[in-house]
Amino acid sequence: MACGLLLALTALTGCTEGDFGRLRSSVVTDEIHDWVGTEPTGSIKPSRYQFTDDEHQLRDLGYPLIEAPFDRQRWYSILGEYGLNGIRTMPFDRTAYSRVLMQRPARSPSMRYNMLCDDVRNDIVRIQPFFRVAAIVTDMDNKRAKSMPFVTDLSEFERKNAVKRMTENQVAIGWVQYSLHRRVEAYRYALERLVIADPMPLAVQCEQQINLLQTQVDSVTVVAVADGGRQPRVHVSK
Repeated sequence: MACGLLLALTALTGCTEGDFGRLRSSVVTDEIHDWVGTEPTGSIKPSRYQFTDDEHQLRDLGYPLIEAPFDRQRWYSILGEYGLNGIRTMPFDRTAYSRVLMQRPARSPSMRYNMLCDDVRNDIVRIQPFFRVAAIVTDMDNKRAKSMPFVTDLSEFERKNAVKRMTENQVAIGWVQYSLHRRVEAYRYALERLVIADPMPLAVQCEQQINLLQTQVDSVTVVAVADGGRQPRVHVSK
């Protein structure tokens, strides 16, 4: 089934971009990012409970903060949207962004500085909407965990699937948090290479944007608390 989906998505890659770089509705489904937060090898079955609207939105807002900036709006981008590009098992490489940036065609060095600043600004804009939803999902999971001991005749199926979903939500939030810290590293590394190769006043503007991103990333913490491994709870604070 995965191979068939891969071939179908590959056939659609030529028509994936809509207005302003958004994916066309013809290749987007409500489940497009449901894999975010699930176990990458598939050896552990995901929760069988349906996603809430907030849980869907958590994953939709989180994916752009996980996806490498240089993979956006490419012919293969749709494969990443469906988690078919191995993103969950890829080791972080802080030099990758710099390599791609320096290799991109540019009429002048200033264009690369502008590309870097744009990528950083895009992340800054995305942070607060994601963590607002993360706080809502976390609050609901805390309430779900607290209510479970009082549910009449709670079955093992119900308990396991509730715990799995809380864990998946926790993993999704933690993945975004981890990705943001690593992105700041990658942006700084790229800026240092630009300064060495093509020193320009624009470097100051880029550094200011990266510092702002760093401040926003550091202002949000994700703390996981587990009750005997049975009822994981997540707390998001700013």
